[in-house]
Amino acid sequence: MEQRHFDKELSDLKQKLLLMAAKVETLINQAIEALKRKDDALARGVMAIDKEVDRMEIEIEEQAVALIALHQPAAADLRFLIGAIKINNDLERIGDHGVNIAQCALKLSGLPDVKPLIDIPRMAQLAVAMLKDSLDGFVRSDPSKSKQVCERDDQVDDIKDQIFRVLLTYMMEKPETIGRAMELILVSRNLERIADLATNICEETIYIAEARIIKHHAEEG
Repeated sequence: MEQRHFDKELSDLKQKLLLMAAKVETLINQAIEALKRKDDALARGVMAIDKEVDRMEIEIEEQAVALIALHQPAAADLRFLIGAIKINNDLERIGDHGVNIAQCALKLSGLPDVKPLIDIPRMAQLAVAMLKDSLDGFVRSDPSKSKQVCERDDQVDDIKDQIFRVLLTYMMEKPETIGRAMELILVSRNLERIADLATNICEETIYIAEARIIKHHAEEG
């Protein structure tokens, strides 16, 4: 009976993480949409979602720590709870990067575009897809899928570098665009960090499923 109750609590914790992930995904998409539309109201709505994410992070961490203290789990269950705490933190940080993007959108609102927004929405689409697939790998306890997501991080890095090169050319040719271009570079850096954090979630999934630490090339050491 006690084990069944513990299993139910683990399942409940996983569902809360998924709900938090869904809110974070909405937050990122809304921040990018605010940037595209130059919509101040949409950008400010991102801050409200982030407050919900912050509240959920505290609730999930407290629940996970309580389960460790009360049940003293071992092996896979302990790895799951440790991984859940780390994933919880990663999701909160992703939300913060979404807020940063929304703040850039507010600064750019009402100003003319430096260039058509093509690469940044594409980069955002890739980063959000990595986030969704990282959580899918976590839910399914699928290390193979998680490894594939990690490999896609280079695509996001490449687009970030491309955005920087293009915007640098604009800044050199038209110095009056420097302030606006720098905001777009900041957006691309925040999207890169979102992809990096999705990779972190995949690394935690692999740790939970296989008891292997792959971050920082630990196994090679």
